[in-house]
Amino acid sequence: MPMPPTRLFAICLLALFVDASGAQTLSAMEGSAQQGSAAPQRSDAPLDTPEYRLGPGDAVRIQVFQNSDLTLETRVSEAGTITYPLIGTVHVGDLEISKAEALIARLLDEGGFVIKPQVTLLVTQIRGNDVSVLGQFNRPGRFPLETTRTRLSDMIAQAGGIAPNGADSVILVGVRDGKPFRREINLTTMFTSTEGSDDLLMQPGDVIYVQRAPQVYIYGEVQRAGAFRLERDMTLMQALAEGGGLTPRGTQRHVRVHRRSASGAIVEIEPKLDDLLQPDDVVYVRESLF
Repeated sequence: MPMPPTRLFAICLLALFVDASGAQTLSAMEGSAQQGSAAPQRSDAPLDTPEYRLGPGDAVRIQVFQNSDLTLETRVSEAGTITYPLIGTVHVGDLEISKAEALIARLLDEGGFVIKPQVTLLVTQIRGNDVSVLGQFNRPGRFPLETTRTRLSDMIAQAGGIAPNGADSVILVGVRDGKPFRREINLTTMFTSTEGSDDLLMQPGDVIYVQRAPQVYIYGEVQRAGAFRLERDMTLMQALAEGGGLTPRGTQRHVRVHRRSASGAIVEIEPKLDDLLQPDDVVYVRESLF
């Protein structure tokens, strides 16, 4: 018996609906699988930044939420203390900002002055944590650490950079982990290295020193006799070029270098043009006999 046309149409319509639903379900499953198999997005986590520690001379502004009468602007004394309303003298020297806030809040709460206070401490001017920059700088002096992320290169910039007669290395002296710290850092390597590991973070009380650059001395039959900066890996030929070259009476065959030996004695050397010079070498260019 043939199936009625209306029933046949209903069956075909149901089949189309089931097929479309299955395709959508399969597409959703595939999309979920692709999302699950996709590599997670990598986010660069911020570097751990050491929190600033309060020091003598720092100017601070302290506020308590919904207690405007407790707002105070003051300086940390040489003893590392401040005088705060209701609770009196509070020692905040060498405390991190968050710990100083917690200390003031605890004292206000324990004294029954404010219930669960929310304290905010802002450093408005840093004076307690200075770094001394000495030696061959354009503007040597004492400079405050304005942030906890201040690096050696930042302090060199604040001091106006290295003077023309300064060496290409700096000596950093300070305290790290409670122990004396000293390190000599080559500036060329620090700025050209991709790692930048020598661009150290500054700490309160650090001292940066740059000594005078090593020199060589040239005299005799040269255009410009005098003292010249000894560049890294400088050869005798380069030194003679710094002196403007030989005069018409000078000769390369009679060049001598006077050098101080390890024992302190002065020795005379007959160098080659590509020989490297050492600090405080004295180059003498003799007059040609012909």
